[in-house]
Amino acid sequence: MIATPQGTPLRLQSYLREPRRSPLFIAGDALDVLERLPAATFDCCMTSPPYWGKREYGNGGIGLEKDYREFIEAIAAVFAEVKRVLKPTGSFWLNIGDTYKQKGLVGVPWRVALHLVDKQGWTLRNDVVWNKVKGSPDNTRDRLRNVHESVFHFVKRQRGYYYNVDAIRSAPKTTKVVNGSVVTASGVSGVRYKRQIELSTQLDAAEKRNANTMLERMLGAVNRGELADFRMIIRGQQRATHSDSERLSGRAKELRDKGFYFLKYHPNGSKPSDVWDILPEDTQRRRGHFAPFPEDLCRIPILATSPPDGIVLDPFCGTGTTMLVASQLGRKSVGIDLSPEYIKMADQRTATIL
Repeated sequence: MIATPQGTPLRLQSYLREPRRSPLFIAGDALDVLERLPAATFDCCMTSPPYWGKREYGNGGIGLEKDYREFIEAIAAVFAEVKRVLKPTGSFWLNIGDTYKQKGLVGVPWRVALHLVDKQGWTLRNDVVWNKVKGSPDNTRDRLRNVHESVFHFVKRQRGYYYNVDAIRSAPKTTKVVNGSVVTASGVSGVRYKRQIELSTQLDAAEKRNANTMLERMLGAVNRGELADFRMIIRGQQRATHSDSERLSGRAKELRDKGFYFLKYHPNGSKPSDVWDILPEDTQRRRGHFAPFPEDLCRIPILATSPPDGIVLDPFCGTGTTMLVASQLGRKSVGIDLSPEYIKMADQRTATIL
């Protein structure tokens, strides 16, 4: 479905009442369209705006500025409106690439990110590295090949934003029983830890009894499926994770006071890291678009930060990848793009979604 900027508010209200999850597309300038939308409407925004100084887009617009500072101001104005139309519980995911100017890497992604934090009050929760796995050929002879881009996760408020970590966990490995003993997926049976506790010269008798009791409880939790796995850190045997400073690390303080602590692995699997290995290839063969991003880049943001009945926004939707993935995951979505040609392509691409 395609709407005009002038009729956007009424069409959006009507669209949100409809049972269909097919996207609503609006052809127009992102800032102009967003200014017409009501506040606190969307649960999640996932977008990849035009890169500065890298491509010539058919309809002009953002990305053609002579100076990167002008680009940052232009794009930040759009993101200020994104913040207004997001719900207080909403999230904003920004995929943005860098560029070179006079042989120097400009640092556009982080310049934009810090501007949004410092000037607009966004909270930056994650800096994700998108590893393109098979990046494009690079014939330069005086620097390394670039094969990554940034994906930033911003929220409007520091606490209380929507985040469903269980929706993005990987399937956990299973435990097994060997000779009557529970063994975790990574081989933890407790025998090694019991031996370390028994031979420890840094634990007193009471600490050893407590450590053995808690170790048996952990093994029981694994046996009941309450934990997928665990690690035991024992004073004098393993180093405290992250920091040995008792002032900076709660783990180090726990090791000092109790003599041990546990690292527990969730029974539903591990959550994704902040490095995503995703192929950049355009599986849709969208020859009319210079920079389509892959569908997999959208899945974690949409699953984690929009509820099942949520509304997803992309103010630079191009050929509609964000909208397609949102629809596949059962979410409504609104896509905006300056190019009527891209909007038409995006609408045709998602036309079969009910």
